[in-house]
Parts: sequence; C-alpha cells; structure tokens
Amino acid sequence: MVSGGIFSSPRSVLSSVQALELANIYLANAHSTKDPSIVMVLCHDTEGSLSQARKSAKHGEVPTVREGVAIAYIELGKILDIHGKHDDAQTSYKKAEKFG
Repeated sequence: MVSGGIFSSPRSVLSSVQALELANIYLANAHSTKDPSIVMVLCHDTEGSLSQARKSAKHGEVPTVREGVAIAYIELGKILDIHGKHDDAQTSYKKAEKFG
C-alpha cells in the first residue's frame, strides 16, 4: 500500500519495446473510449510513450520498434483526425513518415 500521496510513473526506465507497448495500450483505449476529453488525455499519453520509444530505439534497440513506432503515430493521427485535431494529426503523420 502506498501512503503519503501519489507516486510518479517511472516511464524513463522502460525499454523501447515496453514504451511502444504502453503507447499501443493507450491507443487501444482511445479507440474504445467515447468521451472526447479522455481520448485527448490518452492521445497525450500516447505521444509521451512514443517519444520515449523513439529515444530508446535511436540507441540501437530492435529494428521492428522503429516500424511499430511509425504505425502507432499513424494510428494516433487517425484518432486525432476523427476528433477534429487535424493539425496535430498531420504532425503525427509527419513523425510516422520521418521515423518509419
């Protein structure tokens, strides 16, 4: 049991594979959630995990992570487009193109 308050998430200790998996979990939840505010929070969290995966992957981890990150950015862009965040979606697509 945690006492004394909320603890911070140690995202920085995740490998690129783990960060990508977390991003995909956020994306799956964003796809299934109806509340637009929650979707945007999940999209923000997805971006954070993808950023971590990108940083780790640049340091020579599994090549399939690069492809997975690109695919996740495309999925993120689709969700953002559906929710009217077209500029953010384009940014996500550009990151997918650059990384993939």
